Amino acid sequence: MKRRNFILTSTAVSASLLVDFSTIACSSEKQKTSQDYSNFPLLEKTVMDLQQDMQSGKYSSAELTRLYLDRIFKIDKNGPKVNSIIEINPDAVIIAEQCDKERKEGKVRGPLHGIPILLKDNINTADKMVTSAGSLALANSIAQRDAFIVKRLREAGAVIMGKTNLSEWANFRSTRSSSGWSGRGGQTHNPYITDRNPCGSSSGSGVAVSSNFCALAIGTETDGSIVCPSSTNGIVGIKPTLGLWSRTGIIPIAHSQDTAGPMARNVSDAAILLGALAGIDEIDEITRDSNGKAHADYTKFLNINGLKGARIGVSRNFFGFHERVDELIEVVISDLKRLGAEIVDPANIEYLKECGEAENEVLHYEFKADLNSYLSQLPPGFPVRTLEQIIAFNRKYAHKELRFFGQETMIKSNEKEPLTNKLYIEALANLRKYSRELGIDATMKKHNLQAIIAPTGGPAWTTDPINGDRYLGGSSSPAACAGYPSITVPAGFIDELPVGVSFIGKAWSEPELISFAYAYEQGTIHRKPPKFLPTIPIE
Repeated sequence: MKRRNFILTSTAVSASLLVDFSTIACSSEKQKTSQDYSNFPLLEKTVMDLQQDMQSGKYSSAELTRLYLDRIFKIDKNGPKVNSIIEINPDAVIIAEQCDKERKEGKVRGPLHGIPILLKDNINTADKMVTSAGSLALANSIAQRDAFIVKRLREAGAVIMGKTNLSEWANFRSTRSSSGWSGRGGQTHNPYITDRNPCGSSSGSGVAVSSNFCALAIGTETDGSIVCPSSTNGIVGIKPTLGLWSRTGIIPIAHSQDTAGPMARNVSDAAILLGALAGIDEIDEITRDSNGKAHADYTKFLNINGLKGARIGVSRNFFGFHERVDELIEVVISDLKRLGAEIVDPANIEYLKECGEAENEVLHYEFKADLNSYLSQLPPGFPVRTLEQIIAFNRKYAHKELRFFGQETMIKSNEKEPLTNKLYIEALANLRKYSRELGIDATMKKHNLQAIIAPTGGPAWTTDPINGDRYLGGSSSPAACAGYPSITVPAGFIDELPVGVSFIGKAWSEPELISFAYAYEQGTIHRKPPKFLPTIPIE
């Protein structure tokens, strides 16, 4: 078994843990021939369901962790092989046992206590796991400090069960990449139809949540990397306002847009995780903007009647890339009306082209500066400490890293000047102007809106590592460029493939968006667990 999949033979792993995993592996081999993947005791269980199970004694946290790990062995690596997990935390069961000990002593830290969670592999964990962004160049990089949000997770009593695969370098390497592929992790597959793509770059997190490999997962987004894999894998994803969650300890693309966020099977679970990790990080100055605007508990905004009287705009300029997506979103609009919303149609977000041009410049400038800053903090003597050295590493190991597509995006970024350059400063100003003042803010003010909806994206395309993604369209860019929140919720299916609808709002409007998304979710219930079909039925 390769190191990139499961580090289970470390000398640091206790004997009892090795026995547990041995049992899991044997159990998985026995169940390998079964195709009934719905026969799982934790299938679609919510965070509160799991808390009730632990409170009643039906399951301990250690038992929950083992059950999820058993399912990972059975499906992720030995069954349909969706390949969403890049590494398992060898101490996962030990952490869960400590949570159980605390519970018995009467100490329950909150709703995440004892809950198994997976993290995208660009989020630092100061433990026995690697943080690599999927790159072989960082395949031996053990973080010296937890990311701020990981520190918050540990304080909340969560069980960090492992790391998920991703589009390498969060998909900032090539214009012709295959989402969900990394040199270290290989290709992740969509659990609904496994020859289809999971979207990215938080591919593994989306697939793992949808496949019931964990209770919750964390992804990261610069533009679309939470909401697209959430939509394509039939789950809920929240891209928070920039500054609600700290960025400290996360391998970056661009500080102007990067944020981590929750990925869950339902709005309630996503809201629990959102509040638990919000907070001011003294190292990340932008989190100070959340003072007085963030909430420790977003579940108080879960209102089944939340759409009654709400003014929701429809941004029609995100339609037209797929006629069946258009038809599905028309049903969404009808459902929103049925649930009490006042629909303003159209209410287009404008200046998309200008926003995109400015974003392209900003990301290329900031990637070089921000990644070099992250790499400079690696231990002395680490073999790669600059973007230029990453590019050279990829060339040296081209048979592994550049087998399917190149690194022209990285090369272009490496040619950029420092962030004091006038072109960068102008591009950043234009990005903010076109995405905020003339974009989302202008649309919401003009139509007196509380939120805007649009299709999150289209159905999953067939994975093609040679030609890359066939991405037809989506609506992630305005909120991503503005640093504003968006929430995607399952909106239905095209054949066997899920599609989501996005609720987009102004800065710090997570409470309203959660209320709208929850009311829509509960009024429609489109989420269905995947069947792991090998290909789309044609006959």
